Order: sequence, then C-alpha cells, then structure tokens
Amino acid sequence: MAVRRGYSALQMTLRWVIAILIGVAWYSGDGTARALRQRVTTGILGNTLHVRIGGAVFVLVLVRIIVRCIQGAQASEATGPAWQEMVATWAHRLLCVLMVLVPLAGAAAWYGHIAIAADLHPILANGLMVLALGHAAFAIWHHDVVKDVTLRRMSAQIADDKMPPCKARHPGSAVFINPDMVSASQHW
Repeated sequence: MAVRRGYSALQMTLRWVIAILIGVAWYSGDGTARALRQRVTTGILGNTLHVRIGGAVFVLVLVRIIVRCIQGAQASEATGPAWQEMVATWAHRLLCVLMVLVPLAGAAAWYGHIAIAADLHPILANGLMVLALGHAAFAIWHHDVVKDVTLRRMSAQIADDKMPPCKARHPGSAVFINPDMVSASQHW
C-alpha cells in the first residue's frame, strides 16, 4: 500500500461522514433492542433509523478501505516514543476492525435473529465509541500539547507541498519514508 503525505478530499470526507454516522447510530441505538424483540415476536419487517445508519456506516467503511488501498495512507509523524507509535497503530487497527464488526453484528442480530450477535452488538458499539472518543482526545492533545500537525492532517486538506516532511519512525518500523509515494504497512 502506498504512503501519502496528505489525505485526499475523498478520504477526509469519508472519515468525517463515517464518524458522524457512527455517533448518530450510537445515539439512536437506544430502544433498538426493544424493536428487535418486537420484530422477532411479530415477524413484522422493516428497519429503524439505527439499522439504516448502521448499513450506511458498513458500506462507507468498505468504500473507505477500497479508497485507502487505491490512494494509499498518510505516513505517521512519529512525534513520540516508539511505544506511543505502537499504541496508536494498534488503536487505529482496532478502530477499523470495530467499524466493520459493529454493523456486521447488528445486521446478524436484526436480519438473522442471532442472539449472540444481539448481545455482542452493544458491547462492541460501546467499545467503538470509547476508542473513537479516545482517538479524538489524543488528536486534540497532539494539537494543543505536542503542537504537531496530527489534528490538522485529519481535519483539512493540506496540499502535499504544504505538508511538513515526514519523520522517520522508530528502528524496525515497516515504513520507509520517501517524499513521493512508497510502499508500507501503515495504520489506518
């Protein structure tokens, strides 16, 4: 996968639309368990707003993964120690996994009437929200305390020529920095 120096407008749009939809889905999930029980007992078909948003999140996450594979990922700034970089990498990976698993568990519960999926869905959704809020908090920390470009890289398109040069990551990293495009395994 290629490493970019800046996110494309499509990548940033997908990031923020997905983030907003996840927040709305989480907020609108209250009462969905009751609707699911009603659906199972009465056999009445139909979707709630929560189910529709969850489906949209799933589709957009798949689009985001495809776009990322085609356009590449932005290189890390590596402003902290190696352990922080490792935690960030795994947190991003877990965010990606949860963004796929939460809607899948919800769909399995809603359409497949799978009880374990109905039990797991809110647990996974709450885990996703905690991780996403932590992600946002650390982005703000990077902006206000570390004073690096981490938050700006996520919130507005910065032309490649305006991006500061990427710093090399810790020894043993799989990222090889090149001002153009390079291959690397990189976190989301």
